[in-house]
Amino acid sequence: MPPKTERTDKKEVEAIVLDYLQWGYAGDKRPLNQREPIILAVGTDQFKLLELTAKKDKAINLHDVVYIGDGERKVVDRVKRRVSFAELTPTAKGELEPAVAEIISASEARFVEFYNTAVPVSLKMHMLNLLPGFGKKTLTDTLTEREKKPFESFADIKARVKTLQKPEKFILERIMLELENPEEKYHLFTSK
Repeated sequence: MPPKTERTDKKEVEAIVLDYLQWGYAGDKRPLNQREPIILAVGTDQFKLLELTAKKDKAINLHDVVYIGDGERKVVDRVKRRVSFAELTPTAKGELEPAVAEIISASEARFVEFYNTAVPVSLKMHMLNLLPGFGKKTLTDTLTEREKKPFESFADIKARVKTLQKPEKFILERIMLELENPEEKYHLFTSK
């Protein structure tokens, strides 16, 4: 059974713009005045990939953080649907990894907490082993250090676990793996 997180059933409240299609998708045959401006975005909590309808005549830039929660929205008219990685435009695909890196950086405490609380998912596998490139030595060193004292930041992890010099990179690679491969058995950071 995949590990569960509190975030699974929540709606995204904010998203980062990956692409803005002022006149909608290129294949839309409707007249320009009938098309909806589209935003492709990634949610900042569960990393949901979303298609949003933008309000007309709003200045929208890549990597803008837009509010998509309940109540009045300044830029987004509505959340249209979830999309898969395969449905993203080439621009959105190219902007996804930098946007995810921004989210990790802005929410460092959340991901440090993952290093502090990750548990085994089976008799032979630990949640930390699901991070790409996270081997036995790094696992052992990480568990030993966190038993002494919980980690306080990525810098603290780097200082105390010599085999783990880029803890944020392991998180980034795992999130990208989950987004690009929705059939992945375990979803540590994204919702299915």
